[in-house]
This record gives sequence, structure tokens and C-alpha cells, in this order.
Amino acid sequence: MSEFFFAYGLFFAKVLTALIALVFAVAIIASARQKKDEGPELKVTNLNQKYRDLQMRLRHAVMNKKQFKQFAKQQQKSIKQQQKATPKSTARSKMFVLDFDGDIKATEVATLRDEITTMLSVAEPQDEVLLKLDNSGGLVHEHGLAASQLQRIKDAKLNFTVAVDKVAASGGYMMACVADKIIAAPFAILGSIGVLAQLPNFNRMLDKHGIDFEQHTAGEYKRTVTMFGKNSDKEREKLKLDLQETHRLFREFVAGNRPKLNIDEVATGEHWYGLQALDRRLIDEVKTSDEFLVDAINDYDIYQIKMEIKKPLQERIVGGLGSISEGLRNRFAAQQNDSKYL
Repeated sequence: MSEFFFAYGLFFAKVLTALIALVFAVAIIASARQKKDEGPELKVTNLNQKYRDLQMRLRHAVMNKKQFKQFAKQQQKSIKQQQKATPKSTARSKMFVLDFDGDIKATEVATLRDEITTMLSVAEPQDEVLLKLDNSGGLVHEHGLAASQLQRIKDAKLNFTVAVDKVAASGGYMMACVADKIIAAPFAILGSIGVLAQLPNFNRMLDKHGIDFEQHTAGEYKRTVTMFGKNSDKEREKLKLDLQETHRLFREFVAGNRPKLNIDEVATGEHWYGLQALDRRLIDEVKTSDEFLVDAINDYDIYQIKMEIKKPLQERIVGGLGSISEGLRNRFAAQQNDSKYL
């Protein structure tokens, strides 16, 4: 019997080894093929069709068979009448919807620039653009570039609206203020027109442990404050001057794009909620992006465009395994929590 189990174990080990080798070979081939198709992929979603499909699914669920059949016929008849009433030479205006989910380095600007370039190549003067923005700010130069990309829409003379459902603060508001119109949810966070720099200093800790820190520069202000050296009052003062100059540029940029704004009142670094921001003219209307799109759906053909970067096969496999592992951990934690309260 022991010989049988030994032979079976040996056979199982061989099969497992062969499977691992096969998976590895497939991964190499797939990775090689993917390198040929590297680059972002444009995804276009017709939101009119999406909302119609969702509506039909819900009606199918809540209506009986006869009611739904009658409604579907009426819908088809209404669409045909609308098509006949609209001259073939008259095309409906289009609305292009972009999304920007910000982080400290505004990393999505890499795809945003391609989305804008592609959109501008087909947009016509009567078309509009909606940017759904969620960004709490970050590095000045990164968000300055993002704002410059949005300026291209303005330069193309397209009606441009930014919708803020959650937050557009600091560098996020720098981006938002470029638009012709800013709408925001009642409790969205806006403003924070200020500049911040903060860092720890480990000089005394290094000195306590007998560790020297050397820093050599050419140019009086090549480096001001440092994390490891001893900072002087002169260096701190220079940093403050740099922050004030950056703040001045920020103020001028916002004031130039929103001339009706009292810049002295709002450029204090404070932030406000949507309803408060409306009173200070930081926004033009209190409205969510969903409301804006629903209001526009009968007058525009609405297209959401998104550049998606394909992840390498290895990354997707690791990500999938990570998701499975996370799911098992969450399930185990839930069971543990449930047992505590029985």
C-alpha cells in the first residue's frame, strides 16, 4: 500500500510540475504578444444608450408582460417620429464626458492629455465638454500641467463645464477654475487656495547618535531647508518667500479665470462646502454631475471617453491572486467578528 501512495505522490508531483511549466510558458508568450500592443486603449461609452438600457431593464422588472410590450412599442414609435422630425443635415450636438481622479502627483494627466487630443480632433463648435473632477491637490507643477491641458479645451472655444461631486481643493481647484462653468454637490469641498510645505528635521537625532550629515551646493539657494542638516533662519525665510511667490502665481491664475471672484476673500487657504462656495462665487451652481447629465440627455448625444492602460499579464495575475487573498482575509475577519457578538 505504501508503494502505491509513493507512486501516486510521484505522479502527482510530475503533473503539478508540468502544469507550472505550462502556465509559465503561456505567461511568457502572452507577455511577448502584449508588448506589440502596448499603449492606452480608448474606451467610448454612449451614455444615452446606457441610461435607456437601464431604464428598460427596470421597467421590464416592474411591469407585467403586456404593459412592457406596449411601452416598448411606444418607445420605438417615439424614436422613429423624432428621427423623422430631425432633418438629416442637422446633427445633434455632442457632449463629451471626461473623468479625472486626482492624487498628489496628478498621475492621470498622462491619459487626460490623450483624451483631450482625441476629443478635440472630432469636436465641433456647438459641442460641449463635461469634466467630472475629484482632486484634493498636490504638487504644484503636476497640477499646473493638468490645468494647462484643460486650457486646450477653452482655447478650442468649446463650452466647458467642470462638475465636482466630492472635492476640488488646492491644485484641484486650480484645474476647476479653467472651466467656463463650475457645478458642485452641496457638500463638495472647494477652495483651499494656498500653498503648503512641511517636513521633519532629524538633525538633533543624528547628532545624538554621532552621525554627521554633509551637504554641498553651488548657488546660494540651491537648497533651503533640509531634513538632515541644521536649518538656519535665513533658509527658513527663503522658503517662506518661495511659498509666497507660488501663492501669488496661484492667486493670479484663479483671478484671471474667475474675474468676478473676490480673490482676497477666498485665497486664504480655507476650504468651503458647495453651498458656501456658491455664496463666494467659487462655483456657479449647486448641482451633481448626475443631475447635469440627466438634464442634457434629451438635447445632446453624450459620450464618455476614457483612455485605459492595459496592465501586463503578470500584474493582472498577481492582482487577481491578491484580490482572492484579500477576499479570504475579509471573510475570515467577518466570521471572527460575528463570533464575538453571538
